[in-house]
Amino acid sequence: MTVQPIQLELIEGCLQIEWSDGEIRQYRVPELRENCPCATCLEKRRAAPPSPSVLPVISQSEAQPLQITHMEPMGRYAYAIHFNDGHDTGLFTLESLRELGSPVRS
Repeated sequence: MTVQPIQLELIEGCLQIEWSDGEIRQYRVPELRENCPCATCLEKRRAAPPSPSVLPVISQSEAQPLQITHMEPMGRYAYAIHFNDGHDTGLFTLESLRELGSPVRS
């Protein structure tokens, strides 16, 4: 991929990325978390849905509004995104980030 992020910014609960081709995209933090590409999250998404009579138990950190606490580049191909619910194992490739989110209209 030749298109690279040139600016990343957290704006009102969204990650905004400006790409080298001029496109600007915004990503809602829950959307990123729901699309985490790590093996654990992929397995959870593929699992059969739980019985409607079983109610999920969430931790105190999961009950807080979801936020990005840290991002770090992984080479020139991906970002590791750390969320305040403690999850930090997904590597979001540049290709996957280009597919997610919504273009910002100027």
